[in-house]
Amino acid sequence: MKFFLTTLLLFNLSFSETSLQAEDNKAPNIVWISAEDISAHFGCYGDPHAITPYIDQLATEGTRYTHAFTTAGVCAPCRSGIITGMYQTTLGTQHMRGQAKLPNFIKPFPVYLREAGFYCTNNSKQDYQFKPPKETWDASSSKAHWRNRTDKSKPFFSVFNFTGCRESGIASKSKYESVTKNLTPEQRQDPDKLTTFPPYYPNSDVAREDWKRNYELITAMDAWAGDLIQQLKEDGLYEETIIFFWSDHGVGLPRAKRWLYDSGTRIPLVVRIPEKYRAGDQGEPGSVSDQLISSIDFGPTVLNLADLKIPNHVQGQPFLGGDLPQPRSYIYGARDRMDERYDIIRMVRNHRFQYIRNYEPLKTYYQYMNTPEGGATMAVLRKRHVAGKLNPIANAYFAPTKPVEELYDCEADPHEIHNLAEDPHYVEILTELRNAHLAWVKETRDTGLVAEPILVEREKEIGNRYGILRGQNADAAADRLADTAALASSGPAALPELVEALSHDDSAVRYWGATGLGNIGKEAISASENLKKALLEDSSAVVQIASARALCRIGQPQPALPVLIKHLRNGEQWERLHAAIVLDEIDEQAQPVITEMHQNMKPRKDLYANGKYVIRVLNRALNQLEGTALQVP
Repeated sequence: MKFFLTTLLLFNLSFSETSLQAEDNKAPNIVWISAEDISAHFGCYGDPHAITPYIDQLATEGTRYTHAFTTAGVCAPCRSGIITGMYQTTLGTQHMRGQAKLPNFIKPFPVYLREAGFYCTNNSKQDYQFKPPKETWDASSSKAHWRNRTDKSKPFFSVFNFTGCRESGIASKSKYESVTKNLTPEQRQDPDKLTTFPPYYPNSDVAREDWKRNYELITAMDAWAGDLIQQLKEDGLYEETIIFFWSDHGVGLPRAKRWLYDSGTRIPLVVRIPEKYRAGDQGEPGSVSDQLISSIDFGPTVLNLADLKIPNHVQGQPFLGGDLPQPRSYIYGARDRMDERYDIIRMVRNHRFQYIRNYEPLKTYYQYMNTPEGGATMAVLRKRHVAGKLNPIANAYFAPTKPVEELYDCEADPHEIHNLAEDPHYVEILTELRNAHLAWVKETRDTGLVAEPILVEREKEIGNRYGILRGQNADAAADRLADTAALASSGPAALPELVEALSHDDSAVRYWGATGLGNIGKEAISASENLKKALLEDSSAVVQIASARALCRIGQPQPALPVLIKHLRNGEQWERLHAAIVLDEIDEQAQPVITEMHQNMKPRKDLYANGKYVIRVLNRALNQLEGTALQVP
């Protein structure tokens, strides 16, 4: 009898530490409160200027996570990962304003919640870079709310997105004033007293005004979040509901949004779990966790809290609930096409160090892109750089090239200013993170290493992008692609292997072969005949374009220019963009085809947004060549 009672007691204790169901066996409600374009400028994160009482209070009642990161520094690629629990580079959703197709078995995770009886609402942004199936939400609109469910006994999963603190809210005075109109004088900031102002911005009134606006927009968002929390209390649901608060990426300013530094990917994450739904000591009031969390972990965590099976294909992992996996050792991120500009960058981070791999090091950090250039901080950065009046830290991001590798000690150097990649004292951690990065690229089948025109072409053949680096001989193909992409920025020593890659069966590998030869420049002149053959005979338009770029960099633009104009005039959407970018990059070498560039400035109705990305790049190129200000759509 004593043995039976002891066994029963141990069973009950074990059950109480792992079960997430309340005593009445009712599943928890779950609410996501999400914001856009903000970093952890909150009082609960120790920011001395933050005015954020509601999220701060939420943190005192729950857990504040100090090492939460998104998989990109921009919204849509991140959101595709958040809603599926998978890396955007695996899905093929990495390029901004792309529209990928997913295989049928990969579904947004609310589908599984709805199948289990949850009422699921989204208010209201989706922006997943793919068309979600109709069964994803019960409602997705500006009116979607848990209060609209007809069966009040149903558990719910409700998402609320605050769009007011995004990049445009800082850049546009009217938007900023609209969002912050209800702030009191006590909730306003003095821009000259903000000690958190980053060293990579010019210390000017204009840039400090942007930094001030960021704080005040966050304060407005905090009040909005507080209202949602109050609604839960009014409905008697506060102790029945698990609340997540998070941001989709970092602050909407240069060198933050779109970038893989902590300023772009490190986010606030606060989770409050009512006592009856806690597993063990999870969610203890006022607790702080330094566990590495990726934004692709949010969805699997919700499924785990709802006691639902996580599909095997999901790459994210739960960090709350029962039966948890080992915590992450690394966080990964990716940057790909941002609107009209490509810059293939990958990141891996542990608790302390961050490694960045620049696959296109010949591109400057601040490529000219219309959206960020419309901001006041970017304008003063560029103006002072041209005038030679920019501080050295800020000016470094206008260097014509980037290092292939970057390594930062994020504890000693939180702004990630001092690149340690060349420091022999850090060779061990550099090697560790470099290897972790390459292993991740191969394991996750990084479709960002497949040039976008090829990606789109193969999607048409097999029906989705996920399967492009899968199937027969997939391991070898993915490994060869990743290795060749890395070789492309390895310098003249890689020349023989890059020439060999130029004749590979896979056009994605040939693209990197041609790109790498172009990166070497005049020292690759021995490969000029190989490049001329690819220029005229390769079956892939983007390989021809990459070969044209290489010939220009070698100093042989004559055969290249007609091919670039041919693809600019007749190519598909992303082939035209690749050609336009090369014409912009080669500067004075494009002078003989200025007339043809002007002719292709016209909108095309058959392309995304009438082909505005191509027009933007050509506009910039012609402005530089002719010194004239042209109309920009």
